[in-house]
Amino acid sequence: MYNSDIIVIGSGPGGMEVAAGALRRGLSVTLIERERLGGTCLNRGCIPTKALCSSASLMRAIGSASDLGVDVSSFSLDYNRVLDRKEQVVNGLRDNVAMMLSKAHIVEGEARFTDSRHVEVNGEVYAAPRIVIATGSSPASLDIPGADLAIDSDAILELKELPASIVIIGGGVIGMEFACILSAFGVDVTVIEYCKEILPGFDKDIAKRLRSSLSRLGVKIITGAQVTSIAPGKKVEYTVKGNAATVEAAEVLMAVGRRPVIPEGVEAAGINVERGAIVTDETFATTVPGIYAIGDVNARMMLAHVASAQAAAVMGDDINLSVVPAVAFTLPECAMVGLTEERCKESGLNYKAVKSLFRANGKAQAMGDTDGLLKLIVDVDSRLILGCHVCGCHAADLVQEAALAMSAGVTVDNVASAIHAHPSLSEILHSAAAACR
Repeated sequence: MYNSDIIVIGSGPGGMEVAAGALRRGLSVTLIERERLGGTCLNRGCIPTKALCSSASLMRAIGSASDLGVDVSSFSLDYNRVLDRKEQVVNGLRDNVAMMLSKAHIVEGEARFTDSRHVEVNGEVYAAPRIVIATGSSPASLDIPGADLAIDSDAILELKELPASIVIIGGGVIGMEFACILSAFGVDVTVIEYCKEILPGFDKDIAKRLRSSLSRLGVKIITGAQVTSIAPGKKVEYTVKGNAATVEAAEVLMAVGRRPVIPEGVEAAGINVERGAIVTDETFATTVPGIYAIGDVNARMMLAHVASAQAAAVMGDDINLSVVPAVAFTLPECAMVGLTEERCKESGLNYKAVKSLFRANGKAQAMGDTDGLLKLIVDVDSRLILGCHVCGCHAADLVQEAALAMSAGVTVDNVASAIHAHPSLSEILHSAAAACR
């Protein structure tokens, strides 16, 4: 039996944060990983997709270079080199993780609980007074005939050749990111989304703005549609407004969300699982004292930075978990923090919503990137920011100022009175804040 101060199951953003935090505190750490260090985020999620997104963004930029007075006689995509660069980025970051966790006892294999204090891997038993489950999630799939004919977000990253066409089932963050990437690479893309609008959970004005932008670029988006089956020949059958329809493509991507990966033996160890996720309290403790579950496995909010924040909280850091920005790295980017206008209406809040357009911003005009919108939502009485929603270039960066203001309890008037550099995209938020006065 191998003993340590803490066992961490999973080395994704949450697991690596716990392990690194424990090592900084001088604790002995056993880190169990069934595949590769870094988990889904580093190996099959955030990082590789963003590497592809960078290449896709450059393709779009070169395609419109003549608008900025730069004539490019010819350019083409070398997808093999795109994939090579993706792997270089991932491998380099994985090496950094290995170096950061070099003092941990790293065990390769599948973890199985034998009881509330012991975990078995490859026949070896490991024990610790504290155990943190950070096993993440895996791609979900619709329970429909022919679902096995589709590939998931893991498999699409391993394709060595681009398909001529693709149907993406699911218009959420994952589906829309791949829609943007593949479209920029010249793939004919059709997206089928069950909800009335793409990016469910985002403010409707932002989702609508993205849909309009992508439609102009040739991406076909079908909303309010229910996929019923996938027939041989990659024919996706669906119904929309009561009418049956079919769309055929060279490939089908199933992008309908993710589901928690639950280690074997958790229920026998007394750890409660409900609706496919491990139940935790506000400290991320499970129903067994000394055992915690963080990140996607508790399904509170499936975001890499949320897993890292929960990990820091478990290790005793003071983390504000009430304000969480979210980003879809689409082309253009979409980002949000706080309440949508739809949620404000449902809650009966006394709010004011102000929109600021990218085309009115000097820096956006100079960049030649004016397709964008920022919406700021403010509580009329307290003057606190309730939400900020952006569709446009550098949306992920723009929304962070609003997130900081919300986290610190800063009013919209404080934001409006702060000097913002000119010319900068940050003035888009400043303009919205000033309009709330």
